[in-house]
Amino acid sequence: MAFDQRFLDELAARNDIVDVVGSYVGLQPRGSEYWGCCPFHSEKTPSFHVRPDQQMYYCFGCKKGGGVIGFIMEIENLSYPDAVRFLARRANIPVPEEERSDGTTRLRSRLLALNRDAARFFYTQLHSPEGAAAMDYLRQRRITKRNATNFGLGAAADGWDRLLNAMQEKGYTLAELLASGLVVKNPSGRAYDKFRNRLMFPIVDVRGDVLGFGGRIIDKNDKGAKYMNTPETVVYSKRRVLYGLNLAKKSKREGILLVEGNIDVVMLHQAGFDNACASMGTALTQEQLHLLSRYTKDLILCYDNDEAGKAATQKALTLLGNTDFRVRVLELPKRLVDGQYVKQDADDFIKFQGADAFENLLSGSESGMDFRMAQLAARFDLGDDQGRIGYAAAAAALLASVPSAVEREVYTVRAAETAGISAEALKLEVRRAMSQKAKKEWREQEKRDLRPVAAAQPRERSMRYENMRSALAEEGLLRLLTLDDAIFGTEMPLAESDFSSPLLGRFFTALWQQRCNGGIRIAALDGQFSADELGHLAGVLQKPESSDHAAREKALRDYLAIIRGETAKQGEDPLITAMRKRRRYQSDKDGGSTDGN
Repeated sequence: MAFDQRFLDELAARNDIVDVVGSYVGLQPRGSEYWGCCPFHSEKTPSFHVRPDQQMYYCFGCKKGGGVIGFIMEIENLSYPDAVRFLARRANIPVPEEERSDGTTRLRSRLLALNRDAARFFYTQLHSPEGAAAMDYLRQRRITKRNATNFGLGAAADGWDRLLNAMQEKGYTLAELLASGLVVKNPSGRAYDKFRNRLMFPIVDVRGDVLGFGGRIIDKNDKGAKYMNTPETVVYSKRRVLYGLNLAKKSKREGILLVEGNIDVVMLHQAGFDNACASMGTALTQEQLHLLSRYTKDLILCYDNDEAGKAATQKALTLLGNTDFRVRVLELPKRLVDGQYVKQDADDFIKFQGADAFENLLSGSESGMDFRMAQLAARFDLGDDQGRIGYAAAAAALLASVPSAVEREVYTVRAAETAGISAEALKLEVRRAMSQKAKKEWREQEKRDLRPVAAAQPRERSMRYENMRSALAEEGLLRLLTLDDAIFGTEMPLAESDFSSPLLGRFFTALWQQRCNGGIRIAALDGQFSADELGHLAGVLQKPESSDHAAREKALRDYLAIIRGETAKQGEDPLITAMRKRRRYQSDKDGGSTDGN
């Protein structure tokens, strides 16, 4: 989809990248640049920086980069046209009529409207005679009508095509219903409702859009799946959504409480814990952490106390280990039923113990490291010498990964007490583990340093360079064009076909055209290149280049000579090429130099 270039220029001018990125990331000025922790991967040491002069961002850790439109596409999970509209609303700029469309934006808009109408349909069904079974189920689970309304709960009645017919009457096509995941087809091609005889939970994002649905079975005799969710669609990705966050973000309570299920969220809000949300299954994702970081730096994990829940907690703590989130773990005690202890979730605890008991439990929740150390100790027989030795080694390995010296000291002393050994002995083991970890990291870095050619290659295989010598000169050409285009003449010095890397050739052509049309604007490339391609360009532009005008002029001549020389070799006899490479190798080995000709 194309937008008028003048409109895009105004959009970029009215949405300064420092202001836009700064609304998501804490940025600190360093000279003429701004630095912060990357919102796209976990880190504690800032490697994400923004350059106001080029209106571009780049992360040295995950290698993502681009302009302001690309940033919004990535962080808000929007298509290019939707990111443009997002920024246009932000700057209060009217969006002109698009010149062409691939249909994706219209489909996204239609599916959001369809989901909204489906949510209304399910809500109406719940409050009609057809929703009696679902309403009875709400009473059994002690969910009040007021709270059900707050979450927009609904009912999918026991029928094959109730929603299908209702939505088609509203003008939605079968293709749209299938694309939404609300309707599916059987092997014979007959379309029918995906959700039937279920309590329906609309999945609403932080902007208030209905992205999809979760359906909970209400008939105990039904052999279908207990929970059923909307599949991945144009508008819904479970990795990027947290159920209930649209409400939890408004809470006055400290932090966000993460639980497993939709009903857990509903019941916790009803009991006054309105900072609860669920991660669409037990696995917390990087994308969900990015979303959470906009609203809090304090998380409380409250997963089920069975083995699956403990494993999910461990996985989440590992993911959170390299972030600046402050994490606590709330372990729910098992409940005694008929002489046996059974697991319980947050919903069970609230139901049988009450809100005050949960509040007390929440106040005493332990840190993430306390939880991990306790789980580690449970794996060993600490009454046995071999068990204590095994625990000490495992604890030392875990503590070696703790970045804070104070935190490491505190937990080393506690672990020593648990193992029944001296703190000095365990500190020695921790230092040894830290030394081994540092040596391993050094060896890995050394291997990377010894592979400079591999390190210079783009990460994406489709962008890989076939001629590294020419490609590095082509990268230099791009840097000089963006840094000091006055050293170039009026004629384009190379044709796009002269570039050994098609991607670098496309970049040079696009930037040269911008130069001829009023000035280079890297932010305006967002619609012409993919996010991965722009990330690579951002990385290329971060590499050093001389600031001296004369040195840049010489570098331009050198780069052009290398590119032209490598281009001329393309039709050369393979034997001559091999001999040339050998002469260059021998010259480099002897300390000489070569210009490649």
